[in-house]
Amino acid sequence: MAETNSPSGSSIPPFRLPDPNLVARTMADVAERGQRIVADFLRRQAAEGGPAPSTPDPLGIGSAFMEMTARLMANPARLMQAQIGFWQDYLTLWQNTARRVLGGRPAEPVIEEGPADRRFRDDAWRENEVFDFIRQSYLLSARFFQTVVRQAEGLDPKTAQKVDFYTRQFVDAMSPTNFLLTNPEVLRRTAESGGENLLKGLSNLLSDLERGRGQLRIRMTDDTKFKVGENIAVTPGKVIYQNDLMQLIQYAPSTPQVLKRPLLIIPPWINKFYILDLRPKNSFVRWAVEQGHTVFMVSWVNPDERLADKGFDDYMREGPYAALEAMEKATGERAFNVIGYCLGGTLLACTLAHMAAKRDTRIRTATFFTTMVDFEEAGELGVFIDEEQLKSLEEKMSQRGYLEGREMATTFNMLRANDLIWSFVVNNYLLGQDPFPFDLLYWNDDSTRMPARMHSFYLRRMYQQNDLVKPGAIELDGVRLDLRKIRLPTYILATREDHIAPWRSCYRATQIYQGPKRFVLAASGHIAGVVNPPDAGKYSHWVNEELPPDPEDWLAGATELAGSWWPDWHRWVSSLSRETVPARIPGEGGLPAIEDAPGSYVKVIATD
Repeated sequence: MAETNSPSGSSIPPFRLPDPNLVARTMADVAERGQRIVADFLRRQAAEGGPAPSTPDPLGIGSAFMEMTARLMANPARLMQAQIGFWQDYLTLWQNTARRVLGGRPAEPVIEEGPADRRFRDDAWRENEVFDFIRQSYLLSARFFQTVVRQAEGLDPKTAQKVDFYTRQFVDAMSPTNFLLTNPEVLRRTAESGGENLLKGLSNLLSDLERGRGQLRIRMTDDTKFKVGENIAVTPGKVIYQNDLMQLIQYAPSTPQVLKRPLLIIPPWINKFYILDLRPKNSFVRWAVEQGHTVFMVSWVNPDERLADKGFDDYMREGPYAALEAMEKATGERAFNVIGYCLGGTLLACTLAHMAAKRDTRIRTATFFTTMVDFEEAGELGVFIDEEQLKSLEEKMSQRGYLEGREMATTFNMLRANDLIWSFVVNNYLLGQDPFPFDLLYWNDDSTRMPARMHSFYLRRMYQQNDLVKPGAIELDGVRLDLRKIRLPTYILATREDHIAPWRSCYRATQIYQGPKRFVLAASGHIAGVVNPPDAGKYSHWVNEELPPDPEDWLAGATELAGSWWPDWHRWVSSLSRETVPARIPGEGGLPAIEDAPGSYVKVIATD
């Protein structure tokens, strides 16, 4: 078959028929596996039982959009103005496309996607007039929808945020890149392979349904290429202590002398600790050991129904407090540097306020990675936290005793749907490709559960009611917390593109803690901005010794420095205590080794 040339000169490869044997095998496999998936799903639904949701719209999406529509109808002139602007742009696009089809030069685009939008990287989106028209018409429509919902006046902030968020979810789902007939890359692959990419994509879809036991669990990476303790989380060390909620890892030294003050890292228990120890080249743990720190890491358990009644106070007692006691036995020291990451940082702030009330001074410096303690402007996660959704979530947790890890992972993925959902739909199901092995995405898919009591407390008292910044509003283990009593030196790191802990919200802590403070803003997001080793030569960071009340004033006066913030943190923390001692060997102090790092708790996956 001869090649067919488009008017723009880009060629479409000849289409060949797929191998009939492959089609027959694939369809037989689809029928057999599909029947098994449905049967297994129905069996589990019947076995789980439980009450139906108390409301048919637990997310409150329908009511939010009804309110938005009513507000729009109250001001039809504004809506008409938006429609006129949309149709004017659309008419210009039609005229530009018509001239191009008739042989004219391509006109300046009516609209372009943002620089971070990677959906339209294929050259055909611009070289072919049809796909260029599809691309621009989609972008115009997306802008129109989002402009209209943002112009609805009189909505309370929570409803406005919810409407805007779910409008973007709809807009992202409707992207032409997500459909066979409007994605030039998929059409090209289909023509070249005779549709074998779609058959492979169907097989991939079934595999993901099998992984999710009847619910779609998109595979983001080739997880067969990774194993915790073998090629990720491999920094040498020993587990020296454990309880119901955590194991404590002490890492082996790599220098003959170490800083006298040991370093404790408290990661979030929403994800697993090894984000800070992925590979040797990007491991913060390994790097800190190389700088002479005796590093201890909390490795949280992946809880099940047996730990349903564990609360935030239990995480404080069995986490930081238990770790400090174990570290004292292992090293003989009573002065420590402590890092808290995200939720681990929130727990660290609670612990510091608790210790301040008890005049416990064992923690001498505190470092917070992308941590919120003031949740007034908590970013887009706030979309999922209102009374209706919390009640629905608590109903689910009461049945199982915990929040399923996949539900939490889906929530985070929705915050970056194009990157973490739709790009994999296109790659795995339309292009029929296997996911690329990527350590960060393997970690992202290794989800964790949340105990019911703890998670309900965290969402209600901190996210919904913002009680942590109200002196005395939260009581943990018999002590009413007041963050203003935190007077030790603190290092606060935020990341500029963080969609989980917005940097301006993280900055608010500078106006709460009373001791010496250093605030550093790193480029990139919640993970990449933190896991940024100096040797990578990536990203930059901003510093400013002044800490005005307004974060924008801080940024305006900040100096941008090339590269990683890691050396800045090490200079800060080591300058506060430079004394060194002979290197400490895990298991040779006051606590014997239980097992090799990374321990057994981290290896429990949410489906076990």
